This record gives sequence, structure tokens and C-alpha cells, in this order.
Amino acid sequence: MSRPEAELDALADAGDRLLAHLDDLSDNAVVAPSQLPGWTRGHVLTHLARNADALMEVLAGRPMYASAEAREEDIERGARRSAAEQLSDLRAAGDRLAEALNRLPGDRWGDTVELRNGVTDTVASLPWRRWVEVELHLVDLDLGHTIADLPGDFTDRALPWLTRRFADRPDVEPIEVRAEDGRSWRTGRTGGEPVVVTGGPAALTGWLTGRTAGTGLTASTELPRVPAL
Repeated sequence: MSRPEAELDALADAGDRLLAHLDDLSDNAVVAPSQLPGWTRGHVLTHLARNADALMEVLAGRPMYASAEAREEDIERGARRSAAEQLSDLRAAGDRLAEALNRLPGDRWGDTVELRNGVTDTVASLPWRRWVEVELHLVDLDLGHTIADLPGDFTDRALPWLTRRFADRPDVEPIEVRAEDGRSWRTGRTGGEPVVVTGGPAALTGWLTGRTAGTGLTASTELPRVPAL
């Protein structure tokens, strides 16, 4: 499997945009609520830093997190740090991960690795998975960057990935996701007439990731519920 150059470049761009939105972050802003229930911006920033470290563990063949409890404790412990500490940690963690990915030998990209909850994937998927974290949590920080601002190259990749995640799940009713440009994807359990959900790529991504309740979308019946990402 070849080195995922496009995803690595996109991840670097997303990381730069994230840091640019944090340039003027104050200590008071860090402890203010984010868009994620129960989490402040400090929780989101700490999670982003620890997620980068967790992917380093994956690359080393170790568990992503020592335990679910340890993951939560690390986030809680780091959430109340000052803005300067948060940004220094986030930048350093991102740089460590970028360096590790850039140093990775070509024969490693096809290796299988284990993520959280027993999920397995290839090493080549890790830049994409980190890109997802950066793009969505930048929205979650509630600093003026919204779902509508998600870049097109991200939503183009996100929509087929998200619909694959929910495919054949018995707890998701049959859905046909239609982008306004004519692309479409089937997801949810098989059998039965699907609910057709139509909208722009960013609006569809917002709904499928649980970031919106379906703003800007139309549905052939009541809008289905999808599991939180």
C-alpha cells in the first residue's frame, strides 16, 4: 500500500488552520463550553493532543489508550490548563505525530493496526482518521468555524466513509444519502424502502457526524437518527 500523500498534505493544512483559529485564545475562553455536551474547549484541546499521542502508540504496536478510564482521566486532568499550555501541548503532539508519519518506511503503510474498541485498519488510514479529528473538533471548539466551513476535499472523502460506517447496522434504518451534485450512497440496514436524505455535502457531513440535527437537509419522511460518531 502506497504512502497516502494527499491525506498527509490535507492533515498538515488542517492542523495549520486549527492553530490559526487558536492564536488569540484566552484562558477564559479555554474553560468556556464547547459544542460537545459536558466538555469545555479545554477538554476538546486536550483530547486532540492526546489523540495524536494515542496514534503514536498505535504506530508502535501498543494499545491506543491504556484504558477507557485512563483516557478520560487524561482529558479531565488537562482540560483546565492555561491557553498557552494547551497550545504548546497541542502543537508539540501534532508535530510528533507528523514527524513519525513522515519517517515511516514505505513497507509499513499496509500494516494492520488496532484502534479503540477492537477496530482494526491499515496504517495508511491513520492520516485520514487524524484529519477527521482535527476538522470536526475545530467545529466543536465553537470559535467561528462551522460545519459550512468544512473544506470540499474533506466532505468528499467523509461522506462515503461515514455511510460505510453505518452500512448493514441493524440499529440504523435504511437510508439513501444524496448530495445535491448527484452523488448518492446507501447505508443502514438492508431491506425496506430507504429514507432519502438530500442536501449539500457539508450539511450531510454535519448530520452524519452528529454535529447538526439536519439543518439544511430534506428527507422523504422523518429524518432518521444515526449513531453519534
